[in-house]
Amino acid sequence: MGLQCGIVGLPNVGKSTLFNALSSAKAEAANFPFCTIEPNVGVVTVPDVRLNVLESLVSPQKVIPTVIEFVDIAGLVKGASKGEGLGNKFLANIREVDAIIHVIRCFNDDNVVHVAGSVDPVFDKDVIDTELQYKDLESINKKIERNQKVAKSGDANARKQIVVLEKFKAALEGGANARAIEANEDELEVLKDLSLLTIKPVVYVANVEESAIHTGNDHVEALKEGIKDEEAEIIMISASIESQIAELEEEDEKQMFLEEYGLTESGLNKLIRASYSLLDLITYFTAGVTEVRAWTIKKGWKAPQAAGVIHTDFEKGFIKAEVIKIPDYEEYKTEVAIKEAGKMAVEGKEYIVKDGDVMHFRFNV
Repeated sequence: MGLQCGIVGLPNVGKSTLFNALSSAKAEAANFPFCTIEPNVGVVTVPDVRLNVLESLVSPQKVIPTVIEFVDIAGLVKGASKGEGLGNKFLANIREVDAIIHVIRCFNDDNVVHVAGSVDPVFDKDVIDTELQYKDLESINKKIERNQKVAKSGDANARKQIVVLEKFKAALEGGANARAIEANEDELEVLKDLSLLTIKPVVYVANVEESAIHTGNDHVEALKEGIKDEEAEIIMISASIESQIAELEEEDEKQMFLEEYGLTESGLNKLIRASYSLLDLITYFTAGVTEVRAWTIKKGWKAPQAAGVIHTDFEKGFIKAEVIKIPDYEEYKTEVAIKEAGKMAVEGKEYIVKDGDVMHFRFNV
């Protein structure tokens, strides 16, 4: 579906190290700001054990997982909204992504310079938030001015839009992010063309030292307190550990490395799944001897929309969908046995696809 998560944060918080671990697209990592000027894009496989289950049952020629894109955006600094540190360019890069992964330094290391002089995760978060809020205010003010000119001619719609815009302006000026403001669908429609930065969903990544990966530290606790009023998830990751895992080629080696640290899975896998969920995405599967494949769709999509991800003709000529649940696949082993047991559902155009559905579409064009 081409959805992207932008990795943002202050310089030297571990963004590029994290991105390098996520992706085979290697961003330059260095102990100085702006080592990444152009955004780097990495396409990352979404881990899903259900693919392994289907592969063992179907024995396909190939298995194709679903993916998500991560964009490594150069470090923002205070004053970015006014162009400091190439800020305008970086803020434009953020505007293009669908969700934000906000990496925050939660480790002490005298060898890695902090741009503000000391480690303070709440301060770091507030710097980024403030710059994004300033940029959103700039966008809102411009639209208010445009609508005010139109409203003078008696345009009722322009006046209604101004009311909505003023509501968000006041909240942003008070230090709130747009995503935290209660709004109905009509109000959100007024903002749609602005692509506000602070309306994008966010997940916070607390980058900790290796020794704190299980217990966290005072910096993590401070960050938790700082975002307690937000509906946002914190994922604790040691970019140092993740970069070491990324250098290992064999899965057995990676598993042994994780076990040495007492971990059951990498922090990156948690982040990838959290990002997938953050974008309100789910996965359905197609399974046959040629291939087992995972497909990405938005939660709440109906069967024809889901079929359209494979090919537009599938959506246009949709007739029905045959749906199998993976637990039934595991129990009965084959499609024939599943049908005989009455466990294959036949669904029409109004069926809302569930995460994990195994689907076969019937269509006519």
